[in-house]
Amino acid sequence: MNTITQLRTVKNKVQKLVEAELGITGGLLRLAPCWVPRSFLQPGLRLKLHPDDTYAYGLNRGGIDERWFASTTPAANENRTPDEGLSYVVVGRNRFTLQQAVAECGATLIGSKIWKKYSKWPVYSKFFDNMGPIPHHMHQSKKQAALVGQEGKPESYYFPPQHNNVGNNFPYTFMGFEPGTTKAQVRKCLEDWNKGDNGILDLSKAYRLKPGTGWLIDPCILHAPGSLCTYEPQWGSDVFGMYQSLVEGREVPWSLLVKDMPKSKHKDLDFIVDQLDWDKNVDPKFK
Repeated sequence: MNTITQLRTVKNKVQKLVEAELGITGGLLRLAPCWVPRSFLQPGLRLKLHPDDTYAYGLNRGGIDERWFASTTPAANENRTPDEGLSYVVVGRNRFTLQQAVAECGATLIGSKIWKKYSKWPVYSKFFDNMGPIPHHMHQSKKQAALVGQEGKPESYYFPPQHNNVGNNFPYTFMGFEPGTTKAQVRKCLEDWNKGDNGILDLSKAYRLKPGTGWLIDPCILHAPGSLCTYEPQWGSDVFGMYQSLVEGREVPWSLLVKDMPKSKHKDLDFIVDQLDWDKNVDPKFK
């Protein structure tokens, strides 16, 4: 039996393959699992991935802790493979990216309304599954992301009971800031980045995560997702800024804070603080 990577990769002229497959299946394209590693996190081991494959990309790339669904969005990882984050369509002994299929087939696959407005498949979803929490971070708005040629990222969370028979190390999520927090306090956390734990969580509040529930997270709101396996529908973007310097004893490099900000602003602490939607982050009725 061939593995997915052993199939013949078709890089263009896939329209006939797509249309033939849709005719055979009655409108269904089968996608191969799309696995994504994160070097700064520890996998939670609930994705139904064989344990031998947890570090399939190499130990230096980190363990696989995400599975992406129907993705035409490349993963924004350092040292990534060229097709990382892209879902593959499997047709017989052939495979090709969903990105290429949408580019050639357009409205046939995603409908005329979406194709006319976006000329692409603009969303995807994922499972992310970690042993502990993710650093306190935000996702840029449409306007902010456009400064670096990217797109903003609203997202939402659902905690499926079927994937959370255990909660792992920290099933709580810090979100936003406590009311009364000042920009000067957040700036001080950035100034203290290389002193160890920069204390950003001291300004925030944690919420206990409950399987079967979820959250809607707007751009520019800080959140440090806890250790429940999470289903995450989101806009087709992988922009983020990590505002926490140390998580469970692991360093979070400054580069992960500023990767989706203009290079001229990478040391501008006031600019970085102002990336946050202040009113929403300190909202007394946040929940």
